[in-house]
Amino acid sequence: MANNKQQKKRNTQNQKKRLMNASFRSSLKTAIKKVETAINSGEKDKATEALNNAYKKLDISVSKGIHHKNYADRQKARLSRKINNL
Repeated sequence: MANNKQQKKRNTQNQKKRLMNASFRSSLKTAIKKVETAINSGEKDKATEALNNAYKKLDISVSKGIHHKNYADRQKARLSRKINNL
């Protein structure tokens, strides 16, 4: 438990940041799932539109430090490869 004022404040800041990151991570996962469902249904236009949204979210997650750059690059390559195979 925190013994001084600074550490108490830091704990509350860390808690807020953790909740925000979790929320963003969840929205990123749903964006990726939207791309995959559009691919599975065979709608290329809808899939490319969802892919652009997923690209934006992946780039934001890297800039915020939520995910590593290689993770985002790997996801982008995986999704674009699936769309190109349609």
